[in-house]
Amino acid sequence: MFTGIVEEVGRVASLRAKPQAMELTIACSLVLEDVKRGDSISINGVCLTVSTFTHNTFTVDVIPETVKTSTMSELKSGSRVNLERAMPANGRFGGHFVSGHIDGTGVIRSVKKESNALTKVIEVEPELMKYMMLKGSVAVDGTSLTIFDLGNKTITISLIPTTQEDSLLGEKGIGARVNIECDLLAKYTERIQTAQPKMNRSWLAENGF
Repeated sequence: MFTGIVEEVGRVASLRAKPQAMELTIACSLVLEDVKRGDSISINGVCLTVSTFTHNTFTVDVIPETVKTSTMSELKSGSRVNLERAMPANGRFGGHFVSGHIDGTGVIRSVKKESNALTKVIEVEPELMKYMMLKGSVAVDGTSLTIFDLGNKTITISLIPTTQEDSLLGEKGIGARVNIECDLLAKYTERIQTAQPKMNRSWLAENGF
């Protein structure tokens, strides 16, 4: 589990194709301070497991399904990435519940500077819009953000200076693809509602009412 607060921006040191996965090595420093084999680290919002590490890199395997549903296929040597370690049990919870399981991708459609904030409109895959709500939470490339406006197929987010400086979202322009993870609470609520039987005369009769 993550909080959506980016700890560090790392760099892709190498990519290597394997029979059933893509091996990705990231150069960084902060997230390596207490790293262990098997630890979870969020890379642009994707939860991945550390297989090996050195004093200045860690390596993960990315399975085909993850490559397909995220922007991982766009990474290349030298690409910069948002990094966050899994939240410790005694850690402060600064953002919102982020699982690191990407639901889909979005495309930045407009960028506007407003005072010291940067507003971006992101077109989201249609099937994800039901989880988007005004003032609700969304993780974009692993960054916890608040939705300030909703369109038929778009969400609008605003980046404060700290987020612009500490993550990659401030750099991404029109046409850039981003990873989207919908709010866990919204997904669970929708699942509970759809799983419940509809209460009508037939249902009441079948259940002895």
